[in-house]
Amino acid sequence: MLVLRSRAIVVFLVAPLLAPVGATAATGRHGAVAAEHRLASEAGLEMLRMGGNAVDAAAAAVLASGVVNPSASGIGGGGFMVVYRAKEARAHTLDFRERAPLAASRDMFLTKGKLDSQASKRGGLAVATPGEVAGLALALEHFGTKTFAEVAAPAIRLARDGFVVEDHLASMIAAFTKALAEDPGLASVFLHRDGTPIRAGETLRRPELAHTLEAIAAGGPSAFYGGDIAADTLATVRARGGILAAEDLARYRVVQRPPVITTFAGWQVVGMPPPSSGGGIIGELLNVLAPYRPGELGFNSATYLHLLAEGLKGVFADRARWYGDPDFVDVPLERLLSPLHASEIRRHISAVRATPASAYGEAVPSADAGTAHISVVDEQGNAVACTTSINTPFGALISVAGRDIVLNDTMDDFVAAPETANAYGLLGSEQNAIAAGKRPLSSMAPTIVLHGTSVRLVAGASGGPLIISATAQVVLDVLAFSMDVRRAVRAPRIHHQWMPDVLGVEDRIPVTTRAALHRRGHAIEPLDHGAAVQAVEVVEQDGRLLRAASDQRKGGVAAAY
Repeated sequence: MLVLRSRAIVVFLVAPLLAPVGATAATGRHGAVAAEHRLASEAGLEMLRMGGNAVDAAAAAVLASGVVNPSASGIGGGGFMVVYRAKEARAHTLDFRERAPLAASRDMFLTKGKLDSQASKRGGLAVATPGEVAGLALALEHFGTKTFAEVAAPAIRLARDGFVVEDHLASMIAAFTKALAEDPGLASVFLHRDGTPIRAGETLRRPELAHTLEAIAAGGPSAFYGGDIAADTLATVRARGGILAAEDLARYRVVQRPPVITTFAGWQVVGMPPPSSGGGIIGELLNVLAPYRPGELGFNSATYLHLLAEGLKGVFADRARWYGDPDFVDVPLERLLSPLHASEIRRHISAVRATPASAYGEAVPSADAGTAHISVVDEQGNAVACTTSINTPFGALISVAGRDIVLNDTMDDFVAAPETANAYGLLGSEQNAIAAGKRPLSSMAPTIVLHGTSVRLVAGASGGPLIISATAQVVLDVLAFSMDVRRAVRAPRIHHQWMPDVLGVEDRIPVTTRAALHRRGHAIEPLDHGAAVQAVEVVEQDGRLLRAASDQRKGGVAAAY
């Protein structure tokens, strides 16, 4: 578990404790998948080999990831998908983020004016309406070629037959053993009968989840949002003090929104709009940095990292102040992505001295470690960037009885009380306050980079607010520094999120560079393998070549053919 400390805030993020730092790479000409687990990448590749397209592959990889990477994702959560369709040269986005229950209220986590900090993270009140099943079903209906049953087949097989537990999942189970033991469903899956955790190298079978997925494959989304599965879900949540109701499940809808498109050095960078903050914030950051010509500053030079950190402060301050669910609040994206606004942020930036975070605004009244990302490119040039989440590790630490559905704790992504940070140390404003049916702000940042009408790069990450900084740095590494995707994913990174006013630096950044950043006034803290990026690049090399890279910060393995 990564811990980024300051005097005021402790930020907890998932970090693989045992995986080496690096990136696995796979190369092919027909299709490529980068996921956070070898078996998820292989599930996606299986669809491509069967004649499916990028959407089919992404859906299969997402469902498989929920089986083999259950601390991070699953059908009890939600997410975002960016789809690029080569034939129409157009990008589409799907918002299947979880929604607050209709009985939710602004002050639901306050008791006599005081915040119950655990209620938004654990137990029934933390659970928002899941969106993953609806999102994948709609993606397949509109953009895929396979049925839900076909793309679910690899996940069902893995759940029924079992899979060997790898280091990342083993480390998460070990870290949360006590909490898992408190829920009978979670304990029965992830702990031995004597209460000891499942360890790396052991085989884990999830027969109840296999039956659940089979029921959804046979009955479609209605089997999840109604019927016996819905009844079991509601009974479990209500038994743990939650307010999720049948109407919440029945009324859940996926939203298609216009993508965020930014131009950087001639490339088009396509991202997800609010309630994801990733597309807008990465777009803002690229606008701020472009005039500095980062490619001429030297890769990870002290000057480049200083300017990057200062840019991150400015855009994360905007995230806290302006971003929320656009169905409920006005998010001024046009202004935030304008050249004028970028120049306003640059006016705060000194080339030689760190600007205090307070210069971008004081903490206004008031992030996704249980997250997984998949990047796919297929033979026809279609691409998908899809990030899914149950929020913090193992979500609300509740499993639906008899169904093995790990439920999200996404209600913690709302602003629950004034000047109070969430589990990732992120502050927010009334823009992201709780409201019935509202979708909380997210750091997820599925991203597709285009050169003209052709895909150049597909990327995204898991790791709370580090998703944004990590994805942006990989994009810059490829576009500004001409790195191949494997080097870009492996490269050491920094992170700043405005508040707390500390600069996280991975230990592979040279000591001399860290010293230079310190002299510029940055308060440096260790950043131990925070975010895991999954990326695929398209290279014109003796014809079209696909390279997929999975981040070893979380033990990912890419696949291609």
